[in-house]
Amino acid sequence: MLTALLLRDFVIVDALEIELVSGFTALTGETGAGKSILVDALGLALGARADSGVVRPGADRAEVSAEFDVARLAAARDWLAGADLDDDGASACVVRRTVDRAGRSRAFVNGRPVTAGQLRDLGERLVDIHGQHEHQWLTRRDYQRRLLDAFAGSESSAAEVARLHGEWRRAEAARAAREAAAESSERERALLRDDIRDLEVLGFTPEGWAEEQAEHRRLAHAQELIAGARESLDLLDEDESSASTRLAQAASRLKDAAALDPGLADAARDAEAALAHAGEATHALRRYLQGIEADPARLDALDRRLRAVHDAARRLRVEPARLADALAERLARLEALGGDASHEALVAKERESEGAFREAAKRLTKARRAAADKLAGEVTRRLQGLAMEGGRLAVVLESLAEPTAAGLESVEFQVAAHAGQPLGPVGKVASGGELSRLALAIQVLMGGRAGVPTLVFDEVDTGIGGRVAEIVGTLLAELARHHQVLCVTHLPQVASRARHQLRVSKFSGPKGTLAAVEPLDAEGRVEEIARMLGGAKITQTTRRHAEEMLGEAAAPAQGEESGTRRGAR
Repeated sequence: MLTALLLRDFVIVDALEIELVSGFTALTGETGAGKSILVDALGLALGARADSGVVRPGADRAEVSAEFDVARLAAARDWLAGADLDDDGASACVVRRTVDRAGRSRAFVNGRPVTAGQLRDLGERLVDIHGQHEHQWLTRRDYQRRLLDAFAGSESSAAEVARLHGEWRRAEAARAAREAAAESSERERALLRDDIRDLEVLGFTPEGWAEEQAEHRRLAHAQELIAGARESLDLLDEDESSASTRLAQAASRLKDAAALDPGLADAARDAEAALAHAGEATHALRRYLQGIEADPARLDALDRRLRAVHDAARRLRVEPARLADALAERLARLEALGGDASHEALVAKERESEGAFREAAKRLTKARRAAADKLAGEVTRRLQGLAMEGGRLAVVLESLAEPTAAGLESVEFQVAAHAGQPLGPVGKVASGGELSRLALAIQVLMGGRAGVPTLVFDEVDTGIGGRVAEIVGTLLAELARHHQVLCVTHLPQVASRARHQLRVSKFSGPKGTLAAVEPLDAEGRVEEIARMLGGAKITQTTRRHAEEMLGEAAAPAQGEESGTRRGAR
């Protein structure tokens, strides 16, 4: 529950710190005193839209802090733990929001920075604010659905349906992914088979490739090679001035000279060797010329062969020398892409998961339909005493074309505020005051079964008075048996039913017009109720009337007195 609220430089508040307790607390004050400032401040602390208009004139920054006791609030503690914002299991949770003159805001939970969205998520687990212009939870269809489930006692069933829906969708996704993979694998197998067929037809081997390249080079330059070989043969041994003839002459003379001078023996031997090498080269050239000839047909065949190899290598994005490796890789990959026996198991798992979900969802639907008319009837009965004679609530369930985690149907609250008015969506048909009273009737009906621990009603009594106001006050007091209730009111019939009362007033000071909040004791409550009854002029008659109203509303204590600390301005 909300235990403290701190405001600094907020609208017309200089500095204010209020302690709050359980039970029903009324916030009262003269018209224009700023009773709703506290509600607006709490909304800002819990993630409402921020703008520079909340900064008090003359100040640089507005600050609002709210402290909550979450010791018994499992939903809030779980959220804090999940967001890594819990304070080592402490029972207190402090949310803080600042807004500067430029409209920039910062938010904190337990001293750690958070986003405004995170504040709203946490706030939904802590406080419901029902104001003249705040539809909030009652206009949200997901909350309407959760409210119906809580009334039906089906919250655990709804959680189970959501869990089973998740399992079904995961099984469906796994099956679809496998089918997509299988389709992709089949396409890959077809491509592999095509590649393998082409490579096998190509008949490529690294050794054959080297020979084919060499033969192609030889045939492509056959004429040039023949001419060069013939010319070389002529130079070596085809006439009297050939190299062989001259080497023979040189070797003979050196041999004779070496007989006279042994120092020429090496030269003589080298000349003999050169002559022998020249003879060998001559024989090799003659054999080469006998074996080589231009072969245009063979050259054309090799041209086609080399083009085929290069085309295959380019298509497979490998070097020609690696075509044999490419064939081996594709054969191995094709073998690895063998049949997939897991698809049938995935289909069976999906079918089983869907069946489990639908069975649980049907049971939840049955419980919702049984509870819908009961909830609508109970709320309708309560509306008759809240200045909404002839008004009624309907809980409409419509089957969905596609199931969701919430079940097989949508849930919508529709209301007719008065007799003769057609039913319509809550947020579009009911006025602010009617919406607040509808929310009050629902919350009282739900008692401790649903909702968050702290409920704030801003001007819930707008447009009513007399006996209806007494009923509203009684309902708020009844609601306070299960919740902390804060209500901004201008009616003494409502305020007198509260266990605690805070008076909001305005005064002028050095910093301009400021607001103050004062906790009222028993005597102060008599004076405030008397003022609300009779206006500025309080008489003994209005005091006695106020005492009578407070006496009639007396009830067992709902908590300690509200109070303020460190000033109330």
